Amino acid sequence: MYPHQAERLTAALQADRLDALVAASPANVAYVTGFWSVARAVDPATEIYAVVGPGGTALVVPTIDALAVTEGDAQADHVVCHGRFHYAGADTAGERGRRLSEVTAKTAGSAADALASALAAVGAQTGRVGLDDAALPASRAAALAARLAGCTIVPASEAFAGARRIKSPYEIDCLRQALHLTEQSIDAVLGLLRPGVTEREAVTAFVHEATGLGATPYRAVIAFGADAAVPTPWPTDRELRTGDLVRFDLGCVAKGYRSNVARMAVMGEPSARQQAVFDALHAGIEAALDALRDGVEGSRVFDSTVAVIRTAGLTAYDRHHTGHAIGLDPTEAPWLAPGGGALEMGMVVCAETPYYVVGEAGFTLTETALITRSGSHLLNRSHRGLIVLD
Repeated sequence: MYPHQAERLTAALQADRLDALVAASPANVAYVTGFWSVARAVDPATEIYAVVGPGGTALVVPTIDALAVTEGDAQADHVVCHGRFHYAGADTAGERGRRLSEVTAKTAGSAADALASALAAVGAQTGRVGLDDAALPASRAAALAARLAGCTIVPASEAFAGARRIKSPYEIDCLRQALHLTEQSIDAVLGLLRPGVTEREAVTAFVHEATGLGATPYRAVIAFGADAAVPTPWPTDRELRTGDLVRFDLGCVAKGYRSNVARMAVMGEPSARQQAVFDALHAGIEAALDALRDGVEGSRVFDSTVAVIRTAGLTAYDRHHTGHAIGLDPTEAPWLAPGGGALEMGMVVCAETPYYVVGEAGFTLTETALITRSGSHLLNRSHRGLIVLD
């Protein structure tokens, strides 16, 4: 665990008077240990936990993940496996086999038993244990509580969220890398767009480019014309036509951290209507970036953004939010929305101004900024104006 994460999680333990924290969501497990499970991605019911306590950290994984742990970049003082899985050849695989045999020597029969062992390993078999239960099925949370009857189990999803809000220099660098790889991939798509190219071809080109650069795409919306009014569409075989708006809403993962880039293009010269709507939304993004600063409420940024867009011509513009923080998850608190909490120096925030007109077009602009003491620092480096394709 990096020093920043250790400091933030220690503060969370102290603030809530906890003897240990148990992470359950993929992002929180990664925050503690750096481990992302492919087995969990394939089957979301797979139980994986990470523990922070006075005796260090522990990682609880199904035995199928044991080799991924020992040969990967996971960082944990203790690894406890659960369930059956057979690896052949471990006894003749040298150091690789020795590490695998070490973590699978005492495999627990259930994830709950493994978690109990992990808590004991970090010195927290009794006391107050904070459980990251927001995404846990109620039946699973209850089963864990029953197995850990010697502990007092309290909800702790907010403790993890609070720890993760302020990003370390390493995390900021990862977020910047994910952002720039996404922007580079958009450039590749722009180079092939012409009348007759389909949405599916454009998305395929984005995924190919991003993957080639070493990123993992997790959202790929490239929609043309009226299709762009669907907020979250699948790509179709609709061909690009002269006069169409093109909406990009794309994201990649780099070292576990997410990007969110939204840009707009038009095939040929924009109409007066297209330019006017874009200009209003662009003015809103500018207002949001001007408002982002340490101590400002997310609700205030939302109000400023919406007010500027309405003044710029979209008098009926309405939204439920105009942005959010970003990190290991694509959306994190605080939100730029009514009731949105205060921004803090070290947060990374996406400001966005989507506008969907059914049967006509969809517009989206998103910018990512680091909150600083005096304002915000833009992390994007791509042009955010309306791109004219010819």
